[in-house]
Order: sequence, then structure tokens, then C-alpha cells
Amino acid sequence: MNDKNFSNTDLSNTDLSNKFDGPVALVIGAGHRIGADICRHLHENGYRLIIHCNHSIDQANQLCAELNALRIHGAQAGDSAFVAQADISTEQGRAQLVESVLSVDGKFQGRLDVLINNASAFYPTAVDEVTEQQWQQLFDTNLKAPFFLTQKVAAELKMQSGSVINITDIHGDKPLAGYPVYSMSKAGLISMTRSLARELAPEIRVNAVSPGAILWPEAEKDDHQKQQKIISQIPLNRMGKAHNISQTVLFLLENDYLTGQVINVDGGRG
Repeated sequence: MNDKNFSNTDLSNTDLSNKFDGPVALVIGAGHRIGADICRHLHENGYRLIIHCNHSIDQANQLCAELNALRIHGAQAGDSAFVAQADISTEQGRAQLVESVLSVDGKFQGRLDVLINNASAFYPTAVDEVTEQQWQQLFDTNLKAPFFLTQKVAAELKMQSGSVINITDIHGDKPLAGYPVYSMSKAGLISMTRSLARELAPEIRVNAVSPGAILWPEAEKDDHQKQQKIISQIPLNRMGKAHNISQTVLFLLENDYLTGQVINVDGGRG
């Protein structure tokens, strides 16, 4: 990362023409939920955003329009974010995404300071029923894609003294019953974070954020009994919010003496 600190910048009533040379962050899986909140928080702090999505194209476009509307001053007004759609679980999809992001003819002239691997596949896999296809899908999205995306953008990140942040899960350390393959894929992502922190230093820092109970999975949003059971296990006795993750992401980006760290944001549950 550059030495500029954008964290205390009030963007609401200021001419931002001098801020549009600010850092560029590619957020994978950014169309909604935690990814969208990360985009909003980084944008508030001076970042330009590449909003990746696969299926959530309508939500990603809405988010992009929202962010661009917030920067209405300066020569590059309305150009602080754009959407990049790709299936990152495939080699072709990853290649297309990276090509669009790093193109010198693109909106940000190929600059990239930050990669945030946030996309995740999540569903139960009973040991006696899980298929090889399910295994492959979970590992392709949750581990393989973050690794090869990092590989493909590493050269540009090195030029910017950039950062990679992986959004992992507390269940990468303490497996979630009924979700063995998911838990293993997140454990791999935690290990990848620590390994790549060594491999890519000193030019690139690699860290991770492990959310606890932040947003309920769509399939469980109405299961109040299960929600209360989980909340009862949290010392702070409440759910977290997406913004708690976004704040931690920004902290990791701003502190340039941190690498190889995995921060649990879980209310003490871990």
C-alpha cells in the first residue's frame, strides 16, 4: 500500500479530484452482504473499487451506481467504481476477470493495490452423502480461486506494495458440525494466508478476517431457535454486523507491519 492514509477523509463535501489517484481494491464476491459493505467502507475511505460478482449482477450494478453517485466532484467524477462479472471457480473465468482488471486500457489503467477474497460457497455436506462434485465446488470457490487470483495479480500488487485479505471463517479453526467440506476449505484458506504471507513478503502483505455470527445464511434467517442457541454461545451475547468485518479489513490495510495474521471477529465465541 502507499503511505497515504485515507481513513479519516470526509468525502461528503470536498473536491475529490486529488483523491482519485487513490488505491484500487478488487473485492471478490462484492454484490451483496459482507462484500458490499466492505466496498462501501473502503469507498468512504478514499478507495476506488472493482466490484466483482457472478450471479448477483443486478445488486452489483446498484452498488456501483450508488458509489459513483457519492463522488460528484473532480475530473473523474462517477468513475470511482466499476463491476466485473466472472465465475471465479473456473480457470477461464479467473483469466477473464484478471484481464479486465489489469488492462491498461481499463478504467483504472491496470492499477491494483488490494485483493480481497470474499466469495464463498456454503452448504452442508453430510459425510455419508457428500459427492465429489460438491467437494470440488466448495474447494474451487473457497480455496482454489483465492490462490490463483492472488497468483495472477501478484506482479501488480508488488508494484504497489499491496495487500491481500482473505475472508475466512471461525469454522476453519473449529469445524462446524454437518459442514465438514466447507470447514476444511476454510481451514485451507487460513493456511494459505499464512503461507503466502511468507512467500510474497516483503512486497505484499497477506492477512485474513474470520467472521463469526455476522449475517445469517439465507436458509437460516428464519430459524430463530437456532439463532438464539448460537447467540447464547457468544460472550458479547449478540450478533455482529457486516461493518465489523469492514472495519477490520480497513485496519489490516492501514497497518503496514501486519502480515500472516488471521483476526477472528466473533464476539469472543472462538
